[in-house]
Amino acid sequence: MSTASVPLPNWINYGLIPFLNLIVAFLISGLVVWFIGESPLDALVLLLQGALGSGEGIGFTLYYATSFIFTGLSVAVAIHAGLFNIGSEGQAYVGGLGCALVALTLDKYVPWYVTMPFAVIGAAFFGALWAFIPAWLQAKRGSHVVITTIMFNFIASAMMNFLLVHVLIVPGKMAPETRTFLAGGQLPKLDWLMNIFGSTIGAAPLNVSFLIALVMCFLVWVLVWRTKLGYEMRTLGLSPTAAVYAGIPYARTVVIAMLISGGLAGMMSLNPVMGASARLQVEFVLGAGFVGIAVSLMGRNHPFGIILAAVLFGILYQGGDALSFDMPNITRDMIVVIQGLVILFAGALEYMFRPAFARIYQSFARA
Repeated sequence: MSTASVPLPNWINYGLIPFLNLIVAFLISGLVVWFIGESPLDALVLLLQGALGSGEGIGFTLYYATSFIFTGLSVAVAIHAGLFNIGSEGQAYVGGLGCALVALTLDKYVPWYVTMPFAVIGAAFFGALWAFIPAWLQAKRGSHVVITTIMFNFIASAMMNFLLVHVLIVPGKMAPETRTFLAGGQLPKLDWLMNIFGSTIGAAPLNVSFLIALVMCFLVWVLVWRTKLGYEMRTLGLSPTAAVYAGIPYARTVVIAMLISGGLAGMMSLNPVMGASARLQVEFVLGAGFVGIAVSLMGRNHPFGIILAAVLFGILYQGGDALSFDMPNITRDMIVVIQGLVILFAGALEYMFRPAFARIYQSFARA
């Protein structure tokens, strides 16, 4: 048996190997920092202090992590069904239209906690709607979902730019954005969460969507591992031929999985649109859909792993801003390089150390 296919305990597969990949990524990042004349240890300390050294830093870290949780769940649900949804970016963008329309309609009449469930439904519906055509093309016409979802990202960007410039823009203003939502259309900050620990979030836009993301993690876990539909999705992802032979409807399962995936991506828009800026703006997603791919891969497509990976990338985003400010030689582009190394070792090279661990494990098993 090839070492690549040797079954390993979960603590190795989901704990030790990802941790080692992360350590190697940071070691190589440290070499890059040392090469430009800065101290890797000082850079690490500044990065962690910027992300976790204050209540405001933690607030920003969890704010970024919230978006990555939604998009990571979106990618994971599709992967469990054997699909690689690259369109979370576009689905989140269109999902923002759904939640913004709800906020613009209801913010004058009801408080935020009445608007919120309708906004969640609106964001999920619009995101799922944007994922439906690629899903149908995959299920009925064999068009690869990777290609179609990438194309739909560009279509979503063009469509949203048109709507914000020509339809939803505030009359008399130049900025391509909607009006600011009233209090009934804004998600409140989680000040009380940091107050529990004797701190404050300051200007950080951490809001109620963080709690919604955690609820979605639980619901995705229930869906994938505790329901008949989840079993069908996982079977299809492992072996489409066996799934069809067992009577699992291929087209229906593909479409439903992609609708759920698109809906989760659409809900990401709650965080920046209703939580941070209280209005719909151009390019508010800021690459979170693509980061979700790395988050899902690093988290092994499991909700708990996705939370940890999302927090890690939140630390890199927030700590990277502080690091580039305190160490001018480390520019924002250098932070992107560090993030890219983490993605490289967590995704493309995630099985680099697996053969060695498999051989060691086999040796101990025989002994």
